[in-house]
Amino acid sequence: MTMEEPIRVVVADDHPMFRAGLRMLVEDSGALELAGEAADGDEAVAVCLASRPQVVLMDIHMPGASGVEATRRILAELPEVGVLMLTMLEDDTSVFAAMRAGARGYVLKGAAPDDIVRAVTAVAAGEAIFSPALASRMTHFFTAGRGGEPHPFPALSIRERDILDLVAAGRSNAQIAAGLGLSEKTVRNNVSAIFAKLRVADRATAIVQAREAGLGRSADR
Repeated sequence: MTMEEPIRVVVADDHPMFRAGLRMLVEDSGALELAGEAADGDEAVAVCLASRPQVVLMDIHMPGASGVEATRRILAELPEVGVLMLTMLEDDTSVFAAMRAGARGYVLKGAAPDDIVRAVTAVAAGEAIFSPALASRMTHFFTAGRGGEPHPFPALSIRERDILDLVAAGRSNAQIAAGLGLSEKTVRNNVSAIFAKLRVADRATAIVQAREAGLGRSADR
């Protein structure tokens, strides 16, 4: 891509009016070009695989496959694509899950149009866009994963550890599902697997073990 070529963008959001506003923003910007749009996560994956954009503006919560799951699937096929999450709130849990899936940053849905264009341009250039609080959380995670303090419960998968962290903070399955962009059935299945790996029979015992290992604190903040 030369400096004169516009950045090809896919817009994915399940709210028609907001999606229309993003479409107009992209079409009115000389720096951007609309490569496609989608109303849910599954459609976002299909559109991206067909159009091969440089950046995806991805709603973090959508019906069907969530924005987090769609991001994971898109980047498995197109790792060069920059995914920029759209969220109503600075929800560290959801956004961190998106970063773990490979997203390069997020913008609030209430951001000014110029700020959204700047964020898209930065992500297209390989930069990452996130808040200082989220940056601190990511630094802690990656430091612990490379020679720092070892993660507790090594038998757990990354997703299971995230879910246990939220269980330890007292979150319900419904709250965890909403925060991580998963279905409640997926959360229930993961919780069952966690109990089996921890060799506990109930949620209360799992919470005690997790708390003793230091989990549940980040989600409390």
